[in-house]
Amino acid sequence: MKQALNTTAAPAAIGPYSQGIAATGTTVYLSGQLPIDPATGAFPKGGIQEQTRQSLLNAQAILASEGLTLANVVKTTVLLSDIANFVPMNEVYAQFFEQPFPARSAFAVRDLPKGALVEIEMIAVK
Repeated sequence: MKQALNTTAAPAAIGPYSQGIAATGTTVYLSGQLPIDPATGAFPKGGIQEQTRQSLLNAQAILASEGLTLANVVKTTVLLSDIANFVPMNEVYAQFFEQPFPARSAFAVRDLPKGALVEIEMIAVK
């Protein structure tokens, strides 16, 4: 019914969850990706744009482990530690997707794990 996705090209889960799940059929669910560089285990230097880029690179790596790309993504959810970061996050996000863009929700939350500025989750179809 479901298969866990696991790649060393993205950071390991920091809790009781999988990097992603491939469901029977055509749907792949990615857990929220923090901006952790899998090579260093740390956030990239900089701010929201660098963290957004790393979160998206992590998601790309997990999708690639299943033979998918960002073109397969149909829905994303972007969690921000501060809604004031929406515009600079969006500038980087727009560099990763092409039309037709996936559906998306974006909202601010009080805190994110490890003090991240952004976390991005995705749903993709094969």
